[in-house]
Parts: sequence; structure tokens; C-alpha cells
Amino acid sequence: MIDPTIASRLQFALTVMVHIIFPVMSMGLAPFLVWFTVQEVRTGRPIYEQLRRFWTKIFAVSFVIGTVTGLVLEFEFATNFATFATVAGELFGGPLALEGMMAFMLEATFLGVFVFGRERVSDRLYVVSSVAVGLGTWLSAVWILIANSWMQTPRGFELVTENGQRVVTLTDPLAAYLTPRFGYMFVHMQNAAIESVALFMAGVAAYYVYRHHIRGHSVEAIAFWETTLKIAIVALVITAPLQVLHGDAYARHVAQSQPQKFAAMEAIWETGSYVPEYIVAFPTTLDGVFDPRTRELFGIAIPGFASWLVSGGNPEATIRGLESFSTRAPPVAIVFWSFRIMVALGFWFIVLAFWSAFRWRRGELFEDDLLHRALMLSAPLGIVAVEVGWIVTEVGRQPWVIQGVLQTADSVTPGLSGQEATLTLLGFVAGYTGLLVLYAVVCRWLIVSGPPAIDELTATDHSSEEVSSNG
Repeated sequence: MIDPTIASRLQFALTVMVHIIFPVMSMGLAPFLVWFTVQEVRTGRPIYEQLRRFWTKIFAVSFVIGTVTGLVLEFEFATNFATFATVAGELFGGPLALEGMMAFMLEATFLGVFVFGRERVSDRLYVVSSVAVGLGTWLSAVWILIANSWMQTPRGFELVTENGQRVVTLTDPLAAYLTPRFGYMFVHMQNAAIESVALFMAGVAAYYVYRHHIRGHSVEAIAFWETTLKIAIVALVITAPLQVLHGDAYARHVAQSQPQKFAAMEAIWETGSYVPEYIVAFPTTLDGVFDPRTRELFGIAIPGFASWLVSGGNPEATIRGLESFSTRAPPVAIVFWSFRIMVALGFWFIVLAFWSAFRWRRGELFEDDLLHRALMLSAPLGIVAVEVGWIVTEVGRQPWVIQGVLQTADSVTPGLSGQEATLTLLGFVAGYTGLLVLYAVVCRWLIVSGPPAIDELTATDHSSEEVSSNG
């Protein structure tokens, strides 16, 4: 049987990595749905009703499965990490309770109006419902990221002894809830969600545009997919460069506040200055895959650039190496390669965004075979980037579950046996695999079914041009 600490960490990692897919979809879709709704009410054009109704279905499915998978996470604090829950309960209780009472209830309440109430409420109330659903979705992220950012850079508390147990007591809730890390995490996460959804929308739309314009097949509602592709490209042009620019500032903050994590991200073992930044890195031996060390890698490196990035302009700046820390290093290979995958994907998304925009400007957007293939293959890559980004964030913090306060090995539930932890881990693997398959099947069915037909719409401006172009 697996060690209970390892099994618990694997189970929580599995739960989070599956769960995050659904909040990303719902948070990323929320701004699009608000805009579709406002434009539908303002213009009465049927294309906006089609967009709103089609993508609302994807949103609703993501919300339902995200709720199921998310609730389990909170129970795991007690079943697998009871010591952590005891130590940090005073801080975690507030954000998690507010996430449920404020964000989830706001989203769940107005989602009923948004999904089923278009013909039952006024236009104004319907727009309010779309905004409330989007706001609730984003407020959920606020409270979850408040809790996580405190784990990364804890402050506003003191440790006291209660019944022989050292526990966190809040001394400054404002400082604890609004740590320096929160702003970086929130902007990076929310922008990543919009970017990921834009990639998904572009990939799905590109498939139908490719079939119609390149392969010559008849596609119903082709105007819908052409419009979806253009909207997704606009979103990508905005979010892709912002993600890379903000990511640079975020990494600099990590270097200052969590130097051990940054050293793992760059595989820097020995303290030094004029540290190169590897844009592309390859291990020269098999050991280099599992134990990467910057100076032993082969690739394209910019001399002194890592030091320049960390300091904000000084290529001679010193970066602490992993060997200078008293605590055990994080799993460097996982952090180092995950970080490089995330960065590489970030730059690829920029290329994809401006490639698409260039073709659009030239009037060749619908005829570029290679671009359509690239968009289709890139549809899931936004989610992949989010996953590896969270791996860097969470694995890079090890061996700490609360940075500098509580180690992960000391946070597991006392008395939890290896057999219990292993059996539940296997059960979670089976259950969450089933949920992923179910989600994929339902989304595929919705996409294949396509948007509602023109004669099913309630919008008033059914122009002959749009009717004919939508079949």
C-alpha cells in the first residue's frame, strides 16, 4: 500500500486537476455570455441569441460537474488533511464559507433565471441575471484564491497553542485575506480562463469552418461558427500577450517571496549571479530528465537573463540556489519541466492569436488550411497550460503546505492508514475518470447538435441575410 501522505497528496492532486477544468470553462465563458446577452437585448440580432443559447449549455454542464467535483475538495481537508484543517481552520473557514454563501448561491440562484427565464422575465432582469451569474463565478475564484494565496505567502496571523495543538489565529484579517500574492494569482487565473475558453471556442469553430470552406462540406449555421471564430480570435489577441506580460511580473514576485520555488522553476542548485535563462532546454542525459540542473542542460540560453528577470534589470543579480535552503527541495523535475511547458504554450498562443488576426485582416481567415488545423489541435491546450501552471504553484511550494509554517508531511490526518488512503485514491481515479468521460461525451453531443435553428429563436431582427447564411 502507498504511504498515506503520498496517497493523500496524489488524491488531492487528482481531485484538483480534474476539478479545475470546469471552473476554467465556467469562469472563461462568463464574460462571453454577458456580452452575448447584452448584444442580443440591445440589437435583437438572432446571431447573438444563438451564441448565448449554445454556449450557455456548455456553461451549465461545466457548472454542474464543477460543483460536484468541488464539494469533494472541502471534505478532503477533513478526511485526508485533518491536521492542516485544525491548524488553518480559523483562516480557511471564512473564505470557504463566503465562497459558498456569497458566490455559489448568487451564481446558482440566477443561473436558473439565465437558463430558463428568457421568455419569463424582462430584458433588463435577464441582463442582470447574466451579470449575476458571471459575478458569482468570478467571486468563487476570489475566495478560493484568497485562501490559496495565503498558503503561499501567509501573513496577518500568529501561532498559538490550544489544547496542545499549534493553530493559526487571525490578528489582521485584511492582511491575511489580501496578501501580495492574491492580485497576481487572480489576474493570472482569470485571464487564463478567458484565454482557455477562447482557444476552445476557436478550435471548435475552426473545425466547422475547415469542413465548409476547405473540404467543401455543407455545414448548417456556418455564419454562427464564423462569428464564433472571429470573437475567439479577438479574445486571444487581448489575453495571450497579457498572460505572458503578467506572467513575467508574477514570476518576479515569486522569486522575491518564494525563492526556493523560483530556484526549482529554473533548476538552479548553486547560488550564483549572471544566471542564464533557458528559452529552450534539453537534458543531455537520462538523469537530466529526472534531475535537471541548469548548467548541465543543452539548449538556447540568454546569459544573465534569469538574473535580469528576477531583479527587474540587473543581469548580475544573485539568485539563491536550492542547496542554500535548509528544507528539502521540491520535486525539481516536475516544477522545472511544467514551468517550461507553460511558458512555451504561452508564447504559442501569442503566435496563434496574431497569425489568426493577420489572416483575418488579409481576408483569408476562412481559407487558411494550416491555421484551421493549428486552432483545432490547440483547442485543449489552454486547459493544459492551466494544469501545468497549477503544478508549478503547488508542487513548487513543497515541502510546505503553508509556506514556512506547516509542512505537508505534518498536515495529514493522524491515524490514516496506507490501506485506507490507497483504496480511496483508487476509488477517486475511477470516479473522476468517469466524470471526465461523461463531460466529454455531453460536450461533444452539444457541439455536434450545434446552435438552435433560426426558426427556434425569439430575437426580433431575423434579417434575410442571416437566415440564408444559417441555412
